[in-house]
Amino acid sequence: CIRDSVETLDEATRREFHALFGNDPLGLSRRPVNAARFQIPMEMNEHVGRWIEYFTAGDGRVRFRLYLERAGRYEGMIRQRAREAGLPEDLLYLALIESGMNPNAYSRARAVGLWQFMQSTGRAYGLDVDYWVDERRDPFLATDAAIAHLGDLYERFGSWYLAAAAYNAGAGRVSRGIRRVGSDDFWELADARVLRAETRNYVPKLLAAATIARNPERYGFDDVVPLPPLEFDVVQVPD
Repeated sequence: CIRDSVETLDEATRREFHALFGNDPLGLSRRPVNAARFQIPMEMNEHVGRWIEYFTAGDGRVRFRLYLERAGRYEGMIRQRAREAGLPEDLLYLALIESGMNPNAYSRARAVGLWQFMQSTGRAYGLDVDYWVDERRDPFLATDAAIAHLGDLYERFGSWYLAAAAYNAGAGRVSRGIRRVGSDDFWELADARVLRAETRNYVPKLLAAATIARNPERYGFDDVVPLPPLEFDVVQVPD
């Protein structure tokens, strides 16, 4: 029979179900019609290669080692929240290139936190930013906001490369570039130089970081010891 109501699983049952069947028991994410949403396609070209070279030599190598160490604090949390939202776990590497996995990062453009939110965008996605508190520095709240923002950008552009470019440059700038070039292929937009240099480098940088972090031993990062995940309690405090 068909029931006319839907029951919500309690937390213990939900965790048991996930342990037994995983996050995608029907294999929906592997169907061709859905695959693009659940995967950031990995591509290798000269632009990606240059960033791989940068991250594996000299000062770039020193920085990337630090990023890999810091990632241990937040990787599990980001992957879990991306899975629960039905988005690629590889979005983790966007935080890595944005802030070096530092929740206190502050840029010259006044972007703040693990995901480098500008004040207006952070507020648009529910983060409090005022004299008393700046939730862009909260890695958990900021991750939820970033995942929501990236999900919206993917819905708009239908491409993780364009969603990442829009995360960096703004959706309006990417849309204008698409109209000018008459193409929604990121590499064509980059070649036509309708995007800023920072944005043209952003997607190759993301792909390079993901390529190395997926297989760090191959690139000589075999002795990196990730920091342990954060352990903490949540308490209520008086006003």
